[in-house]
Parts: sequence; structure tokens; C-alpha cells
Amino acid sequence: MSTTPPAPRGKVLLLENIHASAEALFREAGFEVQAVKGALKGGELKAALKGVTLLGIRSKTHVTADVLQAAPSLLSVGCFCIGTNQVELKAAGALGMPVFNAPFSNTRSVAELVIAEVVMLSRQLGDRLREMHEGKWRKVSAGSREVRGKTLGIVGYGHIGSQVGVLAESMGMRVLYFDVATKLPLGNARACATLEALLAESDVVTLHVPATPQTENLVTASQLRQMKPGAALINNARGTVVDVAALAEALRSGHLSGAAVDVYPEEPETNSDGFRTPLQGLSNVIMTPHIGGSTEEAQESIGREVATALLRFVRAGATTGAVNFPQVELPPSPGTHRVLNVHRNVPGVLGNINRIVSELDANIHAQVLSTDAQVGYLVMDIEKDVAQEVSARVAALPTDIRTRVA
Repeated sequence: MSTTPPAPRGKVLLLENIHASAEALFREAGFEVQAVKGALKGGELKAALKGVTLLGIRSKTHVTADVLQAAPSLLSVGCFCIGTNQVELKAAGALGMPVFNAPFSNTRSVAELVIAEVVMLSRQLGDRLREMHEGKWRKVSAGSREVRGKTLGIVGYGHIGSQVGVLAESMGMRVLYFDVATKLPLGNARACATLEALLAESDVVTLHVPATPQTENLVTASQLRQMKPGAALINNARGTVVDVAALAEALRSGHLSGAAVDVYPEEPETNSDGFRTPLQGLSNVIMTPHIGGSTEEAQESIGREVATALLRFVRAGATTGAVNFPQVELPPSPGTHRVLNVHRNVPGVLGNINRIVSELDANIHAQVLSTDAQVGYLVMDIEKDVAQEVSARVAALPTDIRTRVA
């Protein structure tokens, strides 16, 4: 057996300390990998992307249209996290670059943190811990309560929200949820028709919504006033979802008994940067530095999930799970040659491509075409070994965006 390593199939740039599980998969697949601990921006990012085939980022690197235009060799971007708002998705799609993320891998880690915070807020453990470190002994029961029998309101009943509900029910809590889409309840969870109804009934409200124009300032002073006196709020979703100044005022006034916050409207780019928020110094407030998915298990799983998606795209053109691109997955067929084409979504493209294949006297074994508003994506297996010639001719069509042989 040969021990010679495979020739590099391209270059992968991994930023922001992505877990080594991703790097191992890429190296095993024959890619050259450059791993960088921090984020890159602007001209520095453009320079680093020269010759790069795949880019892996987390939440601090902003991939703009300008950056994408300056990276002609880049095939795809992997967000090793849940969110993808740090990438200009429409621009990436228009350039034929699918963007992948990890919508499932850190679900359990975030859900467990929420449950821990529910208990900590109910028992005022943050204050007791701080006092003990300050040398103060305050053994008190006032305001300290069990979570059993209390009502947890979940705003956003997706992967994380539904898991939070399951864990909360196992602790004897009553679970309500509100979502803009109809969702199947797990266990005994009950849907609320409106956000206002959920706020009015819940002892603890936890937020699990994405960052969109619709969710920006979803919770302001108005919504906080609708919460039960003495209730608590948890935000491990996105920093733009809550008006932090209004939350601080609701805590100072005593209307809310506590809060746990893991995300902020503005966050430091590195661990060495300073940080300020109106929530600092308030009683029964748990603040964490965006660590909801920061467990070893979650990061290892995220590394494998996103790296696998990127490799399946490079090897076979599979785009299942891409957040900005037509979803296509064609099983490989032995003895065939695969051509992948991204083109402007206009009439007649498929006919032109099929005519090219016919002119080369080749038979199409299988092909799948899917489109969105701006692009069409074709995966085609041909039986004759003319894939390179087909690719070259298709790339010369005026409708072509990107064509390659897998």
C-alpha cells in the first residue's frame, strides 16, 4: 500500500479557530489547509483568499460582495455556526457559490445552557456566587424559587426551542411557545396564538429566533411591560432581538426579576477587546460571552457537519442544505463523468447545454436542474469521456456563471 499523501485538491482557509475535526477531514480528502485563529476583514481577507477553494468562518468574519468578487477561485463558503447573516448570501449565490451552515450540531449545547440559566435565575445563583467570591455570606430564601410547576415561554420553536421545551418538561415545567410558522408541539407544549399571550403567561421567557428585519427589536419596552411582574428573560438567540437599554430599565425598576444574556447588539471581535453593556452591575443578571454553542462536543460536531457538506459539494456538486442556492443532489453513477454548471436563470439554457453534449456524440446518463430567482444549477452525468470539452463549451455560453468537472 502506498503511503504517499494525495495531491492537493485545492486550498481551504479556516478562520476563527474552527475545530480541528474540520481540518482533519479536509486534509484526509487531500486539501491544503490554512487555519487562522482570528477573524479577517477587508483587504486582509481578500489577500488571504487568493487561490482558496473553500472558506470556513464563524460569526466574526464578514464576507461581503466585494470580498466574493475578489475571490474567483472560491467555490463555496462554510459557516461553522448556525447564523449566516455574516455572509452576503444573494451575492454569493449570484456568483455560483453555495453557503452552508450547521443548523443542528450545537442544538443540545444551547438548550442545556438555557435550562441551566432557568435554574440559576430562579435561585439567584449568579448573585450568590459573586457574593461568596467577595467574601460575603448571604444565606437567603427570599425570591429563590423552584422551577417545577413554573411556566416557560419559548419564542421561536425551531431546533433549539423545541429541545429546550423537552428538557424543561422533564423538570416539571409547563411549556408554551410562539412561532410565526405552524410547528408540531413536542410533549405537552402548547402553542400561543400571539407573542403577547405568551409573555403574559410565562414565568421565564427564552428567545430562539434568527436575526432578520422582522426580529430586530422584537422585544422592546412595550413587550417587557407585557411580561408578568417578577418574570425573567433569556436571550441566547441574536443581540439585535432585544432592546438592551429597555431590558436594563425593566430590571432596575423591579418589573423583571432577572435576565440571562449570551448575545449583544455589538460584540468584541477578539477576546482581548473590552466590553460594555447597560446590563453590567444589575442584580440577578447572568451575562456570558456568546458561548451558547461553545462546547467541545458542539464544536467538534459543527466541524464535521460543515466540512462534510463542503466536501460533498466539491466532490459531487451536492447542494443539499445550502442556505442560498438551488438544492440538487444526484447520486454518483459508476463509469460516468460529471459536469456541474451554474447559469443565469433564463429560458433556453438547458437546450443549449444538451445540444453541446449531442454534438460531441455523448449520451446523458442523468441530469438534475434546479433554479431559484437568479440562478439555475445543473448536475449532469455523461457516459462518454468528454466532460472537459463539454465543460469548456458550456463555460463559453453567454448565460454561464460557473462550470466545472467534478
